Amino acid sequence: MELFLLVLIPVVVAGVIAAGPAERTRSIATLGSLVALAATVWAAMRFDWSNPAAMQMAASVPLVDALGITLSVGADAVSLWLIILTAVLGPLCVIGSFSAIQQRTKTYYAWLSILQAAMVGVFAARDLVFFYICFEFTLLPMYILIALYGSTNRKKAATRFFLYTFTGSIIALAGLVYVAWKAAGQLGVWTFDIGALATVAQGMSATEQGWVLLAMLAGFAVKVPVFPVHTWLPLAHTEAPTAGSVILAGVLLKLGTYAIYRFVLGFVPAAVFEYATAIAVLAIIGIVYAGLICWVQRDVKKLVAYSSVSHLGFCVLGMVALNSIGLSGAVLYMINHGLSTGALFFLIGMMYERYHTRSMQEVGGLARRMPVWAFFMGFFTMASVGLPGLNGFVSEFMCLLGTFQSGAPGVGGLSGPLGPWFAAIAGTGMIVAAIYLLFMMGKVVFGPLKEPPGHGHGHGEHGHLPADLTPREIGILIPLALGCIVLGVYPNPVIRTLEPVNDKVLAMYPGMGGGDGSRTIAVDFSTMKTCPITGKPLGEGASHPHGSQHDDGGAE
Repeated sequence: MELFLLVLIPVVVAGVIAAGPAERTRSIATLGSLVALAATVWAAMRFDWSNPAAMQMAASVPLVDALGITLSVGADAVSLWLIILTAVLGPLCVIGSFSAIQQRTKTYYAWLSILQAAMVGVFAARDLVFFYICFEFTLLPMYILIALYGSTNRKKAATRFFLYTFTGSIIALAGLVYVAWKAAGQLGVWTFDIGALATVAQGMSATEQGWVLLAMLAGFAVKVPVFPVHTWLPLAHTEAPTAGSVILAGVLLKLGTYAIYRFVLGFVPAAVFEYATAIAVLAIIGIVYAGLICWVQRDVKKLVAYSSVSHLGFCVLGMVALNSIGLSGAVLYMINHGLSTGALFFLIGMMYERYHTRSMQEVGGLARRMPVWAFFMGFFTMASVGLPGLNGFVSEFMCLLGTFQSGAPGVGGLSGPLGPWFAAIAGTGMIVAAIYLLFMMGKVVFGPLKEPPGHGHGHGEHGHLPADLTPREIGILIPLALGCIVLGVYPNPVIRTLEPVNDKVLAMYPGMGGGDGSRTIAVDFSTMKTCPITGKPLGEGASHPHGSQHDDGGAE
């Protein structure tokens, strides 16, 4: 029941905020987010880290027996680390909004809490219907946060964000429902259990897997976002309130990468192997193209927003490398990007509260005015650049190393879909990232002091703010900085928990995960006497696949 609690606590907090007095809203929201964090720590302590690939803390509540729909949860190490990231950012976003949000506070904090519940539900779901409900429901709180509390162009940004992601998700739903329909035909009973559907999906023909892959990527790639369906992100980031940008970068974008890891890699292995090079090309274009756009940006927040497109391109690239190093780097990248980029959005929000501008042409040399802010800005910029010793370096290096080694022969003599050229071209993105991030830091942090007229003494829009950071603001940044240092200096404890989960995923990719190199996906239901979900005898009318499904391309 631990995972159910992690979903229910933020929902209850939202209800208490809505029913409670307005003057206690911040206190209730803070206490509720800390309770959710404590419950997450408790769940992590109960998790058996010696068996990280197993779905633990599983619980299920039947909803529609006739269709096999259940409220089912469970977590392996990948799921749990992302739940921990969500829980850590929760109280930081609440506390970070104290000075920025002064009106309609009950609405703001209630929807922020509901958003956290939906995000945890995505990572904890083991039923496809429950997953999709949580996945889609994240749109509503974020739409409200952007539309009501964003900047001048907030309604356009919120609408574009909603339409892009909702449209893509509908197409992804079509692919997932097709898999469930195939499962119903083969098992003789409806089920939406993710593990069972993965088994059925792997038995589909190469053509069927290709169409399902295309449908899922149409929805999940938008959420990441992958080039060329990334155009909603910079506007949404720029117009969102500070906490909205932090949640968007820290967790919401990871819903897309997590869905690719869990469903795309797990459901359609033959199609992934066949089209991995095409996906990798799109990821590399996003890495370089978004980096070049960042180079010419003068709006600091838009620069960091575009950098997310570039950074998450490395994450996708690591996943389609289809080896343990690349997958570990990709999952680690999800966590690291949430820490360092989330912190940068916090810092930009703190600057905006004092100067009402994000333009590098209007502010500069702020180290003279805000030395503590400048220290943290330099620190998290180095983490995003990928400085050795900080978290960004480890995940980027592992993604590139996994891509480089993907071309080497695997266990069964089968080489991976990528290779050194993919890694070399993607590596130029690291150089471009260093250029635009260091240029940003040089303009905003160093050089002669430049402040907009009337803002030389740090008077914020919502009352007086000191020139430099307050203890509250420093307290927000310190946990993120510690996370960057720990994951940069000693990431092994996290990586060790990811490897067994990755091996479980790669086991269905022969030649890379321990197969025989034939690229044969065999799921023979004709020998099954009982349904793997219900344990009941399979129906007489249930159809079975015709044995193994072979990829037409053969072994390379």
